[in-house]
Amino acid sequence: MKIAIIGGGAAGFFSAISTKTNYPEADVTIYEKSDKLLAKVRISGGGRCNVTNGCTSINELCKAYPRGGKNLKKAFHVFNTTHTKEWFELRGVPLKTEDDQRVFPTSNNSESIVDCLMNEVKKLEIKIRLGSSIKEIIEVDDQIQLSFDKSNTKLFSKVIIAAGGSPKRKGLEWLETLGHKIINPVPSLFTFNIPNNPITKLMGLAVENTLVNIQGTKLKSSGPLLITHWGMSGPAILKLSSFGARDLSDMGYHFKAQVNWVNEPNNDIVMNQLRSIGVDHGKKLVTNMRPFQLPERLWLVFLNKSEIPLNKVWGELSKKSLNKLVSTLTNDIYEVRGKTTFKEEFVTCGGVSLDSINLNTMQSKVCKHLYFAGEVIDIDAITGGYNFQAAWTTGFIAGKLG
Repeated sequence: MKIAIIGGGAAGFFSAISTKTNYPEADVTIYEKSDKLLAKVRISGGGRCNVTNGCTSINELCKAYPRGGKNLKKAFHVFNTTHTKEWFELRGVPLKTEDDQRVFPTSNNSESIVDCLMNEVKKLEIKIRLGSSIKEIIEVDDQIQLSFDKSNTKLFSKVIIAAGGSPKRKGLEWLETLGHKIINPVPSLFTFNIPNNPITKLMGLAVENTLVNIQGTKLKSSGPLLITHWGMSGPAILKLSSFGARDLSDMGYHFKAQVNWVNEPNNDIVMNQLRSIGVDHGKKLVTNMRPFQLPERLWLVFLNKSEIPLNKVWGELSKKSLNKLVSTLTNDIYEVRGKTTFKEEFVTCGGVSLDSINLNTMQSKVCKHLYFAGEVIDIDAITGGYNFQAAWTTGFIAGKLG
């Protein structure tokens, strides 16, 4: 039995390993169009490889996927975050779970994960062919024919597509031609560009507990926010970009973000805290007493925005000044114009529709010898190791060739 795996990334490798484990006599080959293997694994997590997440509740795990979460529930019962950790640790890669639940190799080096996968492929005698781009895929009798160019075609018993996400629909047309429904791809997991805004002078500064809304929508997200030299990033922004990927694309990435810097939707609570400072520390300068443990440089920006002189003492603040300060802390508006890819990671929303795939087996509903794994499917997640988990899970199941 000859089996082709299309794609030399995380899902491709895991699919190949799963296939060969389930069918030891099969002839399994990974075909990668570029000259690099496991490229995203190498750069993930700043070169440390955020291999999965520490979440052990399948219900909670599913919530991390704006697209495909509910559909993955059965799949996660088959192979989930606990299985992933066991799989790598059994193969000599100790892992650690950080405070934010991201899981990394203890070595803090993605090469530990790359080496593990490469060694497993070598041990199982799985072949690898680099520079192998698929031009056409067709059904021939009871097999699948892959065309690499006009003079190079091969027949396979089964094919697993793990080619990754495509930034444009054109990159998925070869699968649409077979009859698969394609969901238009758009970027997910990106940061917000806020050009020419003074806030960018505070680049590198992080606020641990914010609430961010997109005006005119129901989109909102809470968590840490990082100010960058081009705008805003951090978990709160990345989560928002993931859940709002399609809406923000429709807006042309031109919208207004409302930042509640203290993550307190009740303005009365914020006002009461400011008033209590005025009562308890009335003679202290406003610059020397910061509420909500806000960073000093950011607090000075808020005072300027609220037109409060830096030589004022807390006891002298008028009701008007306090109202302005509350508004700045809870309803700070930024005009977003554009996006930037998060680090070097590229995630798409869209791909082969879940309507075209049996998620119990990852088998195509229109081509019985074809299977799918990884980001080519219309499944994507927030940052935190969840996208890799989807790759491991779908690859593991696809390799059963059920």
